[in-house]
Amino acid sequence: MNGGISSVTSQISNLSSVNISEPAKSSISTSNVLNQQFRCDGRTRCSQMTSCAEATYFLRNCPNTKMDGDNDGIPCERQWCR
Repeated sequence: MNGGISSVTSQISNLSSVNISEPAKSSISTSNVLNQQFRCDGRTRCSQMTSCAEATYFLRNCPNTKMDGDNDGIPCERQWCR
């Protein structure tokens, strides 16, 4: 029975050196999730978007968008990204 207690004590000692203060980072980034949700399909204007996230995806990833008139990197400020 003492061998069992010694083994458990050893395992507890090993756990004390594990850093658990930070949560594990996800291997799936936000941009990967958005890439799966949206795709470039020829839409270029704010009136064709359904959310700020969608407009942002299109602005960053699709050609010839017309959604950032002041070129500040924020699309559709009047409709979606206030």
